[in-house]
Amino acid sequence: MPIDVLVADDSDMMRKAIRKTLGEEPRIRIVGEASNFASTMQMIADFKPDVLLLDLHLPERRDFPPGFVKSQLVSVNRTVAVSFSNDEEAQGLAESYGAEILLDKMKLYSQLVPAILQCRAAA
Repeated sequence: MPIDVLVADDSDMMRKAIRKTLGEEPRIRIVGEASNFASTMQMIADFKPDVLLLDLHLPERRDFPPGFVKSQLVSVNRTVAVSFSNDEEAQGLAESYGAEILLDKMKLYSQLVPAILQCRAAA
């Protein structure tokens, strides 16, 4: 049974690259793609993904306090956060959302599939 992944990233180019990378792994299936927090929250409710791949810098992120975001992610088994800046601020934001893993967008090609498969192993 494949791992169902919801991709939440505001960049069309990043979503395309993620789609291509994950599309090469038969154990992973993308169930939806969102470009903002509102559609991410709706797709979580609709698709109940196993893993949420969450860009920490989605538009409107400041409109949703971390506690609210975390409460909306209850139905997601695991959250993997991604960011271009993996400094202490990004790490703190990822943790406040309940993300278990923070990946560097510049290293996604090599780190993305192993991180998602790690989520399956941890479940």
